[in-house]
Amino acid sequence: MKKLVAAALALLMVAGLAFAGGSKESKGGKLVGVAMPTQSSERWINDGANMKKQLEAKGYTVDLQYAEDDVQMQVSQLENLIAKGADCLVVAAIDSTALVNVLADAKSQGIPVIAYDRLLMETDAVSYYATFDNKGVGTAIAKYIEEAKGLKTAKAEGRSYTIEFFMGSPDDNNALFLYNGVMEVLQQYLDNGVLRCLTGRTSFDKTCILRWSQETAQQWCENYLAGFYANEKLDIACTAFDGFAYGVRSACEGAGYKVGVDWPLITGQDAELMATKNIISGYQTMSIYKDTRLLASKCVTMVEAVLKGSIPEINDRDQYFNGKLKVPSYLCTPVAVDKENFKSIIVDGGYYTAEQLGL
Repeated sequence: MKKLVAAALALLMVAGLAFAGGSKESKGGKLVGVAMPTQSSERWINDGANMKKQLEAKGYTVDLQYAEDDVQMQVSQLENLIAKGADCLVVAAIDSTALVNVLADAKSQGIPVIAYDRLLMETDAVSYYATFDNKGVGTAIAKYIEEAKGLKTAKAEGRSYTIEFFMGSPDDNNALFLYNGVMEVLQQYLDNGVLRCLTGRTSFDKTCILRWSQETAQQWCENYLAGFYANEKLDIACTAFDGFAYGVRSACEGAGYKVGVDWPLITGQDAELMATKNIISGYQTMSIYKDTRLLASKCVTMVEAVLKGSIPEINDRDQYFNGKLKVPSYLCTPVAVDKENFKSIIVDGGYYTAEQLGL
């Protein structure tokens, strides 16, 4: 009798293991782990939702994780995804250099890794990189300022403008690319006096804001306006992120600036819903529109490629060296949006509805 019971239990265990082993396939194909940095930004919420939707439409099972800007939490999430048997990992890192060990573990277990929007540094475990042209983002922001303020003719016409910079996080490789794009256009105007930075803070080290903190940007701007702009107005706030633009808006409102009177030109990035509303109302001048649906689709092709042993579409093989290798990349093109073109690009493109924008 004991032998019969043992045999029955053994059969049940085998059946259970077989069911567990096949559960990923039965639920929707291979398991793709998607690690996103935070839900504090609308942009990353949209990225995660688009990635999940598109992967599931292709038949994959998706485990989407947000680490809320906690590096150790992201490490733990990746460890758990590896332990669950993920077939591929898509990673938007909080700290681009902090995941070396856990990614080495993924590589040792044959799990391919796709870097999403933020390049994974100092690792040979990354297969591909999907992102927007980060230097191009900076260039687009700077060229907008150049055109809006007529900087090319300002010297001859005796015009100059004050400017302050609010750049991205020092642990995000994208931030330096963006800064370099900005300065490639604007440095000449800082050199010839057309642009005047009263704080003197123009280097990346002096303008980068850890973890892209809106609160830090607001505090900086409040300090700048109180300490350097008591007798002169700030004309341009060159910010690298819509969250920074919100902080600058709050600081300017607190200092008594008025839209339509002395409100500065304020730039941004991501064309978040609030930022687009601010553009409509005049509280923000422009933002960089980054269609996360497009970025997600390019990343999905990379996931499919590594899982099927094929090669996805790549348009850059040289620009993104991560300290270990040049990572094959696809760079999506950023687009500057303002009050004049947001409707044709954002609304007509189906990114936001007129109702969402209160139109």
